Amino acid sequence: MAIQPKKNSTKKPSKKKSTPPKKRVSKKKTSFKKNIFIVTAILVTLFFVGLGYYLGKNDRDTMLKNIQTKEHYSTKALLDDLAQLKVKKPKKNVKDIVKKVPLKNTTKHVHKDVKEKKTILPKRKQKHNTVLAYRGKKPRLVIIIDDVYTRGQIEAIKKLGLKITPSIFPPYRLSKHSNLLAKQVSHYMIHLPMESGNKQFNKQTKTLMTSFTDEQILDRVMEIRKLFPNAKYINNHTGSVFTSNYKAMKKLYIALKLEGFVFVDSFTVASSKVNHIAHELGDAYVRRDIFIDNKHTIPYIHHQLKLAVAKAKKKGYAIAIGHPHKTTMQALASAKPILKDVELVYIDNIYR
Repeated sequence: MAIQPKKNSTKKPSKKKSTPPKKRVSKKKTSFKKNIFIVTAILVTLFFVGLGYYLGKNDRDTMLKNIQTKEHYSTKALLDDLAQLKVKKPKKNVKDIVKKVPLKNTTKHVHKDVKEKKTILPKRKQKHNTVLAYRGKKPRLVIIIDDVYTRGQIEAIKKLGLKITPSIFPPYRLSKHSNLLAKQVSHYMIHLPMESGNKQFNKQTKTLMTSFTDEQILDRVMEIRKLFPNAKYINNHTGSVFTSNYKAMKKLYIALKLEGFVFVDSFTVASSKVNHIAHELGDAYVRRDIFIDNKHTIPYIHHQLKLAVAKAKKKGYAIAIGHPHKTTMQALASAKPILKDVELVYIDNIYR
């Protein structure tokens, strides 16, 4: 068997996928970027540090300036306050002042309290003790119309064309806004309900009772002042029991005086203590001389007016009190011949 020669087996080389060679980042390039980053970070940090320092400095300067301003203001304010203390006295509560006045206090001590109160009361209040100035060419006659609580009554008084002083009830059940009537007249009084011997009369709203505490009396007086901010004169409605009670009446009188009121005694009872209290506190005492309409007839009212005129001629002035009855208005309308020898004036005109 012949031996066959071996075939040269030539293997074809396998084709391998060619992958792009990896790029090698040079160490120099990496280091450069790193340095740029660090430098940038340092610059940014320095920027913010500088900005913070600048802002902080401005804030500190502003703060120092404010502190200096405040110190300057405080000093000025303090000097102003000290200057004011020289002319102003500490405010005192009306209630505290009245409570501190003993019932048997002297006129001198009462005047001191009134003087201290002067700093917080309007100028119209308590300039002086009440003094009369009733002397004139003719004797003076004051006619007061009590129990006024309606607009119709005010109009009837104004229609007379005479100097008549209406005395207006504080608000109560029949007239809850009677205080507003004061805006319709230039001269008026307040007709204050006070305890009488008649229990029926004592039922009127907020009648002052002798059983009231000091606090209740003072609260009522301050309420009256709020209702009638411009009023000056007050007289009592009934009040025979209250005006006869020295303790209660003195408390009320002092409270009224401190609130700028002048009390005119309606003199509903001979045992009234108002005369004694007024003189004790250095005030002139004014009281009613004549009631003109206890009887509702024109002849009777004219007769009472003649008595009032005679009284005025005798002592220089007189106080007559009537009521807003139809008959009373008619009698006053026809009374000019009776009043020719006196000067008819408002309640204000007998005080100085």
